[in-house]
Amino acid sequence: MPIIPITQIQVGDRLGSDVQTPLGSVLLQQGRVLSDRDAEILQAYMIPSVDIIRNGLEEQRSDTAAEEMAATVEVKLTSLQHEFLNMEKLFKRIMSMLSSGLKLPVLDLRNGLNALIDFMDEYNVLTFLAPQSPGTVDVLVRNSVLCAMTSYQLAKWNKMPEKDWLPIAMAGLLHDIGNIRVDQAILNKPTRLTSEEVQEMRQHTVYGFRMLEGSTSMNQGVWLTALQHHERIDGSGYPMKVKGDKIHPYAKIVAIADVYHAMTSNRNYRKAESPYLVLEELHSGSFGKLDPLYVQTFIERTTQFHNGVFVKLNNGNVGEIVFTDRNHPTRPMVSINGQIVNLGQNRQLFICEVFATK
Repeated sequence: MPIIPITQIQVGDRLGSDVQTPLGSVLLQQGRVLSDRDAEILQAYMIPSVDIIRNGLEEQRSDTAAEEMAATVEVKLTSLQHEFLNMEKLFKRIMSMLSSGLKLPVLDLRNGLNALIDFMDEYNVLTFLAPQSPGTVDVLVRNSVLCAMTSYQLAKWNKMPEKDWLPIAMAGLLHDIGNIRVDQAILNKPTRLTSEEVQEMRQHTVYGFRMLEGSTSMNQGVWLTALQHHERIDGSGYPMKVKGDKIHPYAKIVAIADVYHAMTSNRNYRKAESPYLVLEELHSGSFGKLDPLYVQTFIERTTQFHNGVFVKLNNGNVGEIVFTDRNHPTRPMVSINGQIVNLGQNRQLFICEVFATK
């Protein structure tokens, strides 16, 4: 397979072998289809050349070799990504069952979540790449599974009793289940909703609560999260405008996960925002709205990176996070070609993308 300079690689090229960092760890795996940001990562690590598979460069390859090549370039999912896809598939099937009036199979959901949670040590909120799934991605399903994972992490980080971790993950998974009762034309509308449509959309909290209420095999906090995840501690939320301690702790946890994943995901009406900007918005907007202790823990823990995490700044530069100040966790020091940029001092710069290199 041809080895070419990284200046000549193209989006869509496939790696014929692993790319390693100067210290010997795997940066990009064999078979990966290169994207624009992969090229930026290679440049950031100053990798001079890579082993490439590309149509036109392998004209002498035999049919047998071509089949072998095709087998090696299949996308390699992590164990967590594999279980993530399984959970999406299960939850999509269960939503279809509920839409048909069937009962919620709580045991199936619990088993699916336990399989996912077994690999949560691999989960990093800011860098996790949800894998491609067959067909069109169901935004509601994907957001629900992501919220389940992040809510589980938040429960652990806030040292809640271990008996609550799985129920909180269940609450994150089911918090938006009432949306199956909302007019899909409203949910998928690409433009601003009318006041009447907003009121209907907000009813998903009540619909979800009614669907889950009374389930003896489910923690009551799961039902209340469906009802209260849009409530705010100052009473400005909906549907009941309850305040402070009247909001269930599960709902307070899930509210943070829901806001984060909603803002960092592409939607019909807007593009995804930078994870770091969303963390800053959560910090500035949490007082009086979201539980400040939970928000503080979320920001501190999600920004605790090990060496080797690369980020892209809004000026296009790619660099490595080398130090994070606990007082300003969303504005770390970033090394760009050996030069240290302090984002706490350079307020016009910010992190717009975090690279997961594996």
